[in-house]
Amino acid sequence: MDTSVGLVVLIVVLLPVVYVIAAYNRLVRLRATVKESWADVDTELRRRHDLIPNLVETVKGYMTHEREIMDNVVRAREAALTLSNQPAALAQQENVLAQALKSLLAIAENYPDLKASQNFNELQQELANTEDRIQAARRFYNANVRENNIAVASFPSNVIASMFSFGGAEFFEIEETAVREPVTVSFG
Repeated sequence: MDTSVGLVVLIVVLLPVVYVIAAYNRLVRLRATVKESWADVDTELRRRHDLIPNLVETVKGYMTHEREIMDNVVRAREAALTLSNQPAALAQQENVLAQALKSLLAIAENYPDLKASQNFNELQQELANTEDRIQAARRFYNANVRENNIAVASFPSNVIASMFSFGGAEFFEIEETAVREPVTVSFG
């Protein structure tokens, strides 16, 4: 009888300890997944940012009267580069950059020689592919943020989260108006 009481007491004591360890490890895993998926978003954004100077240089030779549009693209790119670890602010700046790129590509329609340039077409195709990769990385990141935030806010894991300073993560939201019109890839 003494052994069974001791076993029950041991189970009652160990069960919460095992739960705390499991919940803590789950929160650590979720936080690491969010950081990893943000790194994927950041990589794709940097890829786009690296393409923009080449696109602007290619366009410069053809568009001598559109200097303001090219300057807007360059300024928007530079502003976005400074916000890499702030999802909400970066999303807002990326919306500005997307609009500037759309303006640049829309104006390119008026320059037949530019539209015929193989370099311009390759850069445009690469930019379109990068936009798709950014959207995929953003969706993956936001799914991980959602899972993390649910774990941090749900009972009883929220108790463990607050004990060990786990917090929610910020979504990377892009305004619908900024992505409504996709970047035109083909001029043919």
